[in-house]
Amino acid sequence: MYKHYPEKRYRLTLEFLQKHIGKEEQILDLGVPNPFSEIMRQEGFEVQNTGGEDLDLDLSSIRNSDAPVATAFEILEHLVAPFNLLRELPANKLLASVPLKLWFAAAYRSQTDPRDRHFHEFEAWQFDWLLEKAGWEIKDRMQWAHPVKKIGVRPILRYFTPRYYLIYAERTP
Repeated sequence: MYKHYPEKRYRLTLEFLQKHIGKEEQILDLGVPNPFSEIMRQEGFEVQNTGGEDLDLDLSSIRNSDAPVATAFEILEHLVAPFNLLRELPANKLLASVPLKLWFAAAYRSQTDPRDRHFHEFEAWQFDWLLEKAGWEIKDRMQWAHPVKKIGVRPILRYFTPRYYLIYAERTP
């Protein structure tokens, strides 16, 4: 459907976003402006990003937001304590994606940027539990595999092993 977005995860995430969020709803996207926040803007969504602060230590940008929707696309795994952020979000709706833990691959850790690493890689049930404990009710979810164009056992496993987990949740009363 969105063939002009080359990455599979962008196409699937955009379709999921459009399924649950209206373009009239303001979005707070956790993290600095990024390729997907630009795609959301190009598709007509009103998006503001946080400013690059350490969201484990500084929640002022989310506390000061009145956006009814928050998005957290592949950012929560970088936090030491995502529970605190999820509990404090003032939004009523949340779309979030995380990489799933793969039994055949170690957690991601950049060799060039010491800040770019995954503190968490979740199993789906762990992420669900985290959200529920933080006051969210999951209304919809999806998973997908992320094949790589390499030869080997792990690349073959990536063809059918889900790598990404995406949820839509609403704040519980």
